[in-house]
Parts: sequence; C-alpha cells; structure tokens
Amino acid sequence: MAASMARILFLVSLAAALAMAAAGPAAAAAAAAAARGHGRLIHLHFFMHDITGGPGQTAVQIVKGAGPAHPAMPPGSHFGDTTVMDDALTEGAAASSRLVGRARGTYTLASLREPVLSVAVNLALTGGAYNGSTVAVAGLDDISVGVRELAVVGGTGAFRRATGHVLWRTARMESRDHMVVELDVYATVPAARSPPPPRADDVRPAALNLD
Repeated sequence: MAASMARILFLVSLAAALAMAAAGPAAAAAAAAAARGHGRLIHLHFFMHDITGGPGQTAVQIVKGAGPAHPAMPPGSHFGDTTVMDDALTEGAAASSRLVGRARGTYTLASLREPVLSVAVNLALTGGAYNGSTVAVAGLDDISVGVRELAVVGGTGAFRRATGHVLWRTARMESRDHMVVELDVYATVPAARSPPPPRADDVRPAALNLD
C-alpha cells in the first residue's frame, strides 16, 4: 500500500511540473481555429474532485474488470474496471471553494499495461453565465502524463454544437481517495449569424388595399 501511494504521489508531482508547459500553445491553437472557422471560443477553468471512498464519496466502481490484474495501478485494479462519477466542479482547488457544476459520467481502465482511462463525462454547469448548459467530453486520460488532452464533442445550451479540447491535469491528492483534477476547457461554438435575406423568388407582392 505504501509503495502504491508513493507511486501516485510521484505521478502527481510530475503532473504539476509539466502542467504549464502545455497550456500556452494549446490555447493559442484553439483561438486560431475559432478565428478561422468564424466561431466563438469559450474558455472555462475549474477543478474536479474525484472521491473514490470515505466521507463524501462521489465516484463508485460499478464494473469489476474481468481482465488481468493491472501492473501500473494500485493493487486490486483490473483491466476493464469501470467507475461512475458525480464529481463536484469548484472554482478553486479547495473542496470548500464555490461550486460551479458537476462532472457526471464514467471512466474505464482501458489499457492492459499503461495507467490509461477511457473517459466519457458531461460537465453540467450550475453557476454563472452558463448555468444550465453542459459540455460533453470524451477521450483518454493517461495519468502518468503531466497534461492530458481530451476532446469536446458537443454540449447543450450555450455549448450546443461545441467542438474543442480540454487540458486535464492532476493538481494534487487530498488523500488516497480524493484526487483534485484541474480542467481548462477550450470550446468553440458557432458564431451567431443574422438570417439570410429572402431570395427574389420568395418575395410576394403585397396585397393592395383599395378600401
């Protein structure tokens, strides 16, 4: 158990060291893509609290993988393990920070040898200008990498037809069961356009009032 915890803490430290290196270029690329496509880029930043046990648990394993024991994950982990989550999204890294939404979805241990999770999650926003909107995110989360990139694959409300990416980095471990993940969401949504003018053959002459 101590060795597993040491391994996790090492990965968290590595994530923090590499976090800032990837953010700048990715953000610039997202802005350029939005400009080329005449879309509107929306940047969201918050922290996700994934709590897999103990008080305040927000993530529960629903499938015990039938695959082999996993060599890169804590003892008891198996290929195919699947967890459902309803994680808090907060403005700051502290769990007591202002709640801005929930991350609701699943993640599955999807690599036989690497610590890689396949993630499908909806970020349901509950505060601020985007209250009631959701962002749909999917991709691979390799927890051995400092900054992971997942895809924005859609959304609802203000994020209808959204595309883009999420920079996903482990911020810190509050405990063995509580991981804090920092999310930078770069979502491009179609720019609002005025309706096109009517075509000539669509124009009907106005009826004359001779009264």
